[in-house]
Amino acid sequence: MNDLGRLEDLPADYVAELRALNLVPLWPSLRGVLPPNTPTRQTQATHWPYKTIKPLLLKAGELTPIEKAERRVLVLANPGHTLEKMQASAAMYLGMQLLMPGEWAPSHRHTPNAVRMVVEGEGAWTTVDGERCPMSRGDLILTPTGLWHEHGHDGSEPVIWLDVLDLPLAFYLEVSYHLNGARQETKPGQGDRAYARAGVVPTPVFGRSGKRYPMLRYPWADAKAALQSLAADRPDVDAVQVTYVNPETGEDVENILGFHAMMLRPGQTLQLPARSPAAVYHVIEGAARVATEAQGFDLVAADTCCIPGYTATTLTNASASAAAFLFIADESPLHRKLGVYEVRPDNQPHMP
Repeated sequence: MNDLGRLEDLPADYVAELRALNLVPLWPSLRGVLPPNTPTRQTQATHWPYKTIKPLLLKAGELTPIEKAERRVLVLANPGHTLEKMQASAAMYLGMQLLMPGEWAPSHRHTPNAVRMVVEGEGAWTTVDGERCPMSRGDLILTPTGLWHEHGHDGSEPVIWLDVLDLPLAFYLEVSYHLNGARQETKPGQGDRAYARAGVVPTPVFGRSGKRYPMLRYPWADAKAALQSLAADRPDVDAVQVTYVNPETGEDVENILGFHAMMLRPGQTLQLPARSPAAVYHVIEGAARVATEAQGFDLVAADTCCIPGYTATTLTNASASAAAFLFIADESPLHRKLGVYEVRPDNQPHMP
């Protein structure tokens, strides 16, 4: 293919005339926006060790009262996007949030979807749309777009969780905003109890709830038990993985980002093919190595890393005696909606 014309090949007065009319010639930049075979990615493989984050987050608790922070968070920023943009990938934002005993993070709602993956501590809770959700390590709690939510802490030790939002996408689309609200009244009933058993859903008088988010809290005890049961039932299956879904429809729990839990058996190495979405890996229990051709990260409990899209990844559990459990967030629901979701088992382009 012939080289395309360059901007400097054009007369300066012609370029100036175009710019004065807010016009840009495409051909000099065409390969930049439509590169061959693989997209240009700003997202870099990045590792955020929890042991370095925790003391700085606790220090933030000393420096900034909750009244001055509203949400006391250290953002896990990907250097490929520049730290100022505060994003982990093209569509994902990550933050480590701290709530101290006795604190209350006031009720608000916003357009970006969010989830909370509890990292450490007991005694905190999140109220979402009137449903009070206890927070224990490994629990996944949804705060979807437009739903009121607040955080409180009745315990005696700090509680820390990982926030995952589709904030970069909402901000790019110019639809990101929030509203403050009054403290919520708690409603009776909990979705994680009503939908506590797989394969059955409440149907009073043969009708389903029809709620977009019938279940807001996904307890880690249940997800871990599901992984262990799956591993025991299917010893021949390499990828022991579950996806967090709407229990009434089977769809992803939220409409932009996907959330999964994975178990690596003792000593297991798992090869994951290159997929179009970026992926975040967070260790709930145990330890794992997350590696690409270019680099690898050794993650221990509560560590987090991000791997860019279109990148084959190898997961390894070096322990000969203990399983490793990972939480995974990715952009797959968004990619499927856009029709660009792609898996490259041979690392070669495959148009969706």
